[in-house]
Amino acid sequence: MAGIFLAAVILFCVLLSLTERVKQYRKREKDWSIIGEAKASPLSLALANMIGVAGGIYLSLVILVAFLELELPSRVNVAGFKLEPLAAISLTAAILQPYFSRLYYFAKKCGGR
Repeated sequence: MAGIFLAAVILFCVLLSLTERVKQYRKREKDWSIIGEAKASPLSLALANMIGVAGGIYLSLVILVAFLELELPSRVNVAGFKLEPLAAISLTAAILQPYFSRLYYFAKKCGGR
């Protein structure tokens, strides 16, 4: 039961992150009304961006762990799910990234008066 709840929470967090990314893409890309021109949807762009960010973070963490010669367990058990620790950290960071980005721009906007 706890595993199903955790999976639902993770899915909900991914959906919230994708929603935030779509909002950010739509703010940047105002011209979505052109007909006849093939464009990727904001959702597909957001999903590709999130996976790309998670992959970049994962590679950086793998290199850092190898450089520091840290010994990590191959799998960790979280609510019945066996996860690779660096992949879980990178996906979590990628999910939270648009919110950190929003906070950064908000702080920059408020602090730069």
